[in-house]
Amino acid sequence: MAEGPTRRRGKALLDAIYTAAVDEAAASGPGRLTMDAIAKRAATPRSTLYRRWSDPLDLLLDALADRHPVEQPAPGADDLRGDLVAALRLMVEWGFSPAGRAVMAILGDPARDPRVVEALWERVFDRRGGTFTQTVLRHYASRGALDPARLTPVVLDIGEAMVTKRMLDTGAAPDDDYLAAIVDQAILPAVGLGPAPA
Repeated sequence: MAEGPTRRRGKALLDAIYTAAVDEAAASGPGRLTMDAIAKRAATPRSTLYRRWSDPLDLLLDALADRHPVEQPAPGADDLRGDLVAALRLMVEWGFSPAGRAVMAILGDPARDPRVVEALWERVFDRRGGTFTQTVLRHYASRGALDPARLTPVVLDIGEAMVTKRMLDTGAAPDDDYLAAIVDQAILPAVGLGPAPA
């Protein structure tokens, strides 16, 4: 397939390929992802993809890592509640994006390959040491604002687990009031700080 009169290179081409891979995975499911479909959606020759990736899943994992949001906690670690709510809001926005839908499709597939899930964690989530509320909580703990011993695997998962359940139950994005309730009623008490005053 021709790339058109203007040949894209570098970041422009990579962005087009990543967008195509994520959109195709969200539309048809990661299990049916093919290099042909990605190349067609990106309007680039299939050979361009094979120069860098061995298969569509390898490409998709790079695309998901590229599209994964990055939290920005307050540098001075002086607004834990606000940063936690913002992290959950970021998770919700990502969850309804093509990248988030592709990840949910991988994790929600009853016939999923454990190796694919392991690769997803290693290449997308773990390479930054965690995401969403985990990033915020570790940031505050590293600056002495909360006890790192309280950051157990269960505590680190509370916010994400509750948001995911709400999204599965309702099919809709939780609003800011619900996100704040998760922070006030679950996360802050779990780290020994209690809810913010009303």
